[in-house]
Amino acid sequence: MSESFLIRGATLPTGGRADILLDDGRIAEVGTVADAAGATVIDADGLVALPGLVDLHTHLREPGYEQSETVLTGTQAAAAGGFTAVFAMANTFPVADTAGVVEQELSLGEAAGYATVQPIGAVTVGLQGERLAELGAMAASRARVRVFSDDGFCVFDPLLMRRALEYVKAFDGVIAQHAQEPRLTQGAQMNEGALSGELGLAGWPAVAEESIIARDVLLAEHVGSRLHVCHVSTAGSVEVIRWAKARGIDVTAEVTPHHLLLTEDLVAGYDARYKVNPPLRRAEDVEALRDALADGTIDIVATDHAPHPVEAKESEWDAAANGMVGLESALSVVQQAMVDPGRMDWADVARVLSATPARIGRLAGHGEPVAVGSAAEVTLVDPSASAAFGVERLAGRSVNSPYLGRTLPGRVVATFHRGVPTLLDGTVRPADEVAEASARLNDGGARG
Repeated sequence: MSESFLIRGATLPTGGRADILLDDGRIAEVGTVADAAGATVIDADGLVALPGLVDLHTHLREPGYEQSETVLTGTQAAAAGGFTAVFAMANTFPVADTAGVVEQELSLGEAAGYATVQPIGAVTVGLQGERLAELGAMAASRARVRVFSDDGFCVFDPLLMRRALEYVKAFDGVIAQHAQEPRLTQGAQMNEGALSGELGLAGWPAVAEESIIARDVLLAEHVGSRLHVCHVSTAGSVEVIRWAKARGIDVTAEVTPHHLLLTEDLVAGYDARYKVNPPLRRAEDVEALRDALADGTIDIVATDHAPHPVEAKESEWDAAANGMVGLESALSVVQQAMVDPGRMDWADVARVLSATPARIGRLAGHGEPVAVGSAAEVTLVDPSASAAFGVERLAGRSVNSPYLGRTLPGRVVATFHRGVPTLLDGTVRPADEVAEASARLNDGGARG
């Protein structure tokens, strides 16, 4: 596998066309590039060259739940979706609440070579919400953890949340909160409203999310620390975050692709592919989320990629697991919900799916513009493509996608991680080739 690639005639996010030379893990030239000796040439006519996508919210499941996903298969799914870095949530077994576990995850990602795997550390021991985990040890470890979350569970105790926010200030960390008041969502199955009553499913009220966000932005202001809000799903949450930002509170927020596109109406068929936490909301909420992403109130798109084995989804609604896979489809959904209607352009996509998530997570070597000297983290996408989304597009271990059979725009054609092609011509490259090329870069001292 060549270590040098010449991308011919790509469209840059900021407009204009250029050749891009990737060499030895860096972007060596951008502009009109003469033939580079030994470089593999890729015709990028009609393709947009984005900085490699960064997902701040991925569930890789390993260690402990390898029947759903592994670091290898999860990063292959990432490559298929154009992602070159993923932040791995802590709800593994054992939980990622010690330096040893986060370093294990980091090493697994390095060995696979498909994407940078940046572990997220748990806020509390075992995700139990009772006492703080080893935040400082994880921050000082080789994994250099800067994002901490009990995602899947809310850090409900306000005193514990305050202490966590205080603790991470010392190393510029951030607490990523799963905003869900547990007493208001006991037994909840879908968004609370007229439809939940018709279907006979226990309602999940919007205020359960909004009340925690309101509390936490005030705590963050009091402490003077960074807060990140996971998977915002309601119009009311948007208003709380907008108010907090206007007040100068250091809060950032994410929205998932599925909350930008799908609504609670899909639950009427009791298809558990549409069961997710937080639940799919009203059309009015979707519209508010799109507006908030467009105007910057919501900072980023994050997938909340949540793979499950078939048996966890092919069951009665109330027994089915929450979650959807999203890495392979995220860019297409953002194009459909935001780009094609004119709410965002490709420079905005680069911001919300690469630059800003890398900044929030303090991840060096990612989110950089497609420019000379930047790390060779590049994604080529064909925005003119359109096709039904099928299982053949899923490169991970699980198939619980809500988009199967749905026509989506756009197609990721190639993904380069540290200059190594992890996806070419829409096909994930073989694991042995990617691992070998990545190992050569590691031996040469390059880092991404």
